Amino acid sequence: MIVRQIILLLLVIVFTLALPKEETLKDRVYNRDLSDKEHFENEHHNPEYDHEAFLGEEAKTFDQLPPEESKRRLGLIVDKIDTNNDSFISREELKDWIRFTQKRYITEDVDRQWKQQNPENKPTISWENYQKLVYGFLDNMDPSEVERDNEGFSYKNMLKRDRRRWATADRDGDDNLTKEEFAGFLHPEETEYMRDIVVLETMEDIDKNNDKKVSLQEYIGDMYPGEENEEEPDWVKSEREQFSTYRDKDGDGFMDEEEVKNWILPQDFDHAEAEARHLIYEADSDADEQLTKEEVLKKYDLFVGSQATDFGEALARHDEF
Repeated sequence: MIVRQIILLLLVIVFTLALPKEETLKDRVYNRDLSDKEHFENEHHNPEYDHEAFLGEEAKTFDQLPPEESKRRLGLIVDKIDTNNDSFISREELKDWIRFTQKRYITEDVDRQWKQQNPENKPTISWENYQKLVYGFLDNMDPSEVERDNEGFSYKNMLKRDRRRWATADRDGDDNLTKEEFAGFLHPEETEYMRDIVVLETMEDIDKNNDKKVSLQEYIGDMYPGEENEEEPDWVKSEREQFSTYRDKDGDGFMDEEEVKNWILPQDFDHAEAEARHLIYEADSDADEQLTKEEVLKKYDLFVGSQATDFGEALARHDEF
């Protein structure tokens, strides 16, 4: 049964690699905006951006609810955000909440995989056990199948990459991962000391001639394979301009590792901070730079609109809805 699940997982990975290149490009950038909605449309504020920023992934499962029920559930959220229980929501508390909602799927993924890999909930998981569980099926495969490459994908390469990533996540060098280290292994883009491995893996994926830099051709090729005599879509033309104007900062025609890092792990803007400031500005009726529950509920359409998600499940899966 386990082998079967693993094979299905690998098929999902293969399918992901075969997705349209435009989606692959989006997946390269980890510090993305809080919503795929534009915050302003034709200079008018777009409330859907705020809903997704405030509710995270749960905004996708909104149910139609009357205003009374929306306000009731929003009130429960306010209690969760107010972590020091002083009856006010500060900018820091709101920022922490926004970050939590945006990263909640990562926490859930780590919890799920930790339980799968470590059903006895031991303090650590060893590489030996992880390798047997995830890659043990390779022992029964024909060597040619293990080596076979499909658009850069092979089981052998996956195993090699995972081994290197495991060693990087293993901060004390005992070849066992704590849950915190395991989280870094699964989602290195979210862990500061793991971010160089994200850059390295990205370079390996895109740098086809192994010259330690990414050319415009390699950058575009990673997103858009194109066909001979086929006119490029407008978004590809835009990406060519992005490469020359923003990605290749020193103008030498290539992205080096530092420029790739700036591209996929941008650090120059704190979306959660900006959104927290915006929500407080819009809802803070007495201009004291913090929000009461009354102020939030009065502006419930700003936070959740005329709909409310089933964030009873999102906030406390066993709570009082």
